[in-house]
Amino acid sequence: MGVVERISTFAGKTFMIWVLLFAIIAYMSPGNFKWIGAYIVPLLGIVMFGMGLTLSTADFKEVFRRPKDVALGVLGHFIVMPLLAYLLAVGLNLPPEVAVGVILVGCCPSGTASNVMVFLARGDVALAVAIASVSTILAPIVTPLLILLLASKWVDINVWSLVISILQIVIIPLALGFIVKKFFGKQAEAGAKALPLISVIAIVMIVSGVVAGSQAKLATTGPLIFAVVVLHNILGFLLGFFFARLCGMDLAKQKAVAMEVGMQNSGLGVAIATAHFSPLAAVPSAIFSVWHNISGSTLASIFSRMKDKKEDSDASAFTNEG
Repeated sequence: MGVVERISTFAGKTFMIWVLLFAIIAYMSPGNFKWIGAYIVPLLGIVMFGMGLTLSTADFKEVFRRPKDVALGVLGHFIVMPLLAYLLAVGLNLPPEVAVGVILVGCCPSGTASNVMVFLARGDVALAVAIASVSTILAPIVTPLLILLLASKWVDINVWSLVISILQIVIIPLALGFIVKKFFGKQAEAGAKALPLISVIAIVMIVSGVVAGSQAKLATTGPLIFAVVVLHNILGFLLGFFFARLCGMDLAKQKAVAMEVGMQNSGLGVAIATAHFSPLAAVPSAIFSVWHNISGSTLASIFSRMKDKKEDSDASAFTNEG
């Protein structure tokens, strides 16, 4: 496993490079990647199964230990990003397919990489994991209802089919991963070492398939979609941070909530768009999956240098006493 683990670690660290490289190749030669479109749902299922292998009962204890903080984080996530998506879609008069795609990504649960970003930001990782876990579990109910509420202006929504899709794509693979870890701990732990590599391959394939499937329309709408995705994500981070501050949370919690609000499970957005809407509707989620890792890493670097006033006063007191 040593070699696999090293390759997996390298793949995880260079994730953005591979996604961008294959997205460009898929755009230049769509015929070689269009076939992936038929496998987007099972590919995301593999990613979610891997996420399930990393979960433990300890992740959910935080929900009962700090229910208010977790509830506020989940509430902030499911209010800020969907509402921002709707306002951007209406305010910028986006084409219907693009508008639906932006709203789809806005209604998704927290992203799988957000916990890592919170760790790098020196934020409250336990809170971040709890928020991500609860938002994911609530997704089969909350995400379809939000899509119905916000996207029905542009397209007919079948809520029940969305519920079934999210259960199949997210909850069942996640639960299977959790069960496998529970009963086959050692084997699951060994397999988890290859997870970054498997996740990178799956996400690269998903993004490549989406780009290839919508290559013609990307030529005209690509810059617009990219601009909207960047704006959506950055505003999500900012509003998430100040939402947590308004709720009286300390800096570590503010960092966690900002990341959990601003980062989405955009792979789910791709899968829903592909299964229920159109290839172009999947593009905002595909771009988001690349961009939020870039912006999240940048924000984590900025956050890591921020200290709470209480930390500074404690350090000053310690220095004076010395």
